[in-house]
Amino acid sequence: MADLSSEFVGIKSPNPFWLASAPPTDKEYNVRRAFEAGWGGVVWKTLGEEGPPVVNVNGPRYGAIWGADRRLLGLNNIELITDRPLEVNLREIKQVKRDYPDRAVVVSIMVPCEEQAWKSILPLVEETGADGIELNFGCPHGMSERGMGSAVGQVPEYIEMVTRWCKQYSRMPVIVKLTPNITDIRKPARAAKAGGADAVSLINTINSITGVDLDSFAPEPTIDGKGSHGGYCGPAVKPIALSMVSEIARDPETHGLPISGIGGVTTWRDAAEFMALGAGNVQVCTAAMTYGFKVVQEMISGLSQWMDEKGHASVADFVGRAVPNVTDWQYLNLNYITKARIDQDACIKCGRCYAACEDTSHQAISMSADRVFEVKDDECVACNLCVNVCPVEGCITMEELAPGAMDERTGRKVAKEYANWTTHPNNPAARPAAE
Repeated sequence: MADLSSEFVGIKSPNPFWLASAPPTDKEYNVRRAFEAGWGGVVWKTLGEEGPPVVNVNGPRYGAIWGADRRLLGLNNIELITDRPLEVNLREIKQVKRDYPDRAVVVSIMVPCEEQAWKSILPLVEETGADGIELNFGCPHGMSERGMGSAVGQVPEYIEMVTRWCKQYSRMPVIVKLTPNITDIRKPARAAKAGGADAVSLINTINSITGVDLDSFAPEPTIDGKGSHGGYCGPAVKPIALSMVSEIARDPETHGLPISGIGGVTTWRDAAEFMALGAGNVQVCTAAMTYGFKVVQEMISGLSQWMDEKGHASVADFVGRAVPNVTDWQYLNLNYITKARIDQDACIKCGRCYAACEDTSHQAISMSADRVFEVKDDECVACNLCVNVCPVEGCITMEELAPGAMDERTGRKVAKEYANWTTHPNNPAARPAAE
């Protein structure tokens, strides 16, 4: 059996599945239920400083994007950090960690960008026995208007400064949570590393409005006729998160910096993809809010079975395995040629591949009078659009051809051949060693 135990910046947990800082981790009751369901760790919902209480709206806090089958694809939220008293949260964190010593308990923190504010709250959190802290530099709504959250995460100098304070005034591992609402994710990651961060976590939610009520003309969710931008999460953000994780993992300036992957993790496969791109573990929110805490059991069993099938003894065996295969476009092999192939036995003759290709692509699919669809190799550029629009999984596939291959029907060359590929500037092997 594969060993799913995880050690992330010295924090041990029985598996790499943590709950992200969010509504599911706002109180002791929730966290205990999560641990009983099998979660390896939690990041407690963001704590703020002592003082005026945080007040959330008493109306809809979530907006949603659904697929055709009403499956939740994206969730927008306008909820703020915890609105429960600091002392209550601290007491509950201490009790939970006492009762679940084998689970990871990390505490998310957000206070004003002032040294004294951080210096004051860090000892209080450390006294709970928590395993580490996560600096919330990512929240894009509500708190950012007050100079916190993504307002800090968008300024690398602030990230480095606050991270240094936390390393100075605390012995706990420091994880810096990054905002995706920035042009180049590498810059805040570099700043976190420069400040001494033990790790980064990403992505936090994406600034968004999910829809507009066309009767009231107010953004959704609507509070008394008004709406606001919020944070977008869920399966729809996974591609953005994967890309940003990979950028940090392959950046020479942040090489080796541990990463906690966040963003649309719904299945074991999602988690494995994040880890293959360099994440040491993953954090989950929307999937738990959609399906309940027991969804982690499917993640655990699925990842364990896949690891057994592939011969991975531990999660460390495949963390970062995909990073060397992420490259810039200019280094892609121009001599790699594929063509679409349609399985006539599986085809349901819907014609979606033909319509998509004929109207919007390369007119590379023919349709006979009795609706038989075939690929014209000499026109097919292997764009893969037909594969993606076909409603029958596996009906259309891409077949690799040798450079210079000929179409047997027309006798025309259908696979371009770059004879000088060995010296082509797109080929990394052809570049001088100094580069």
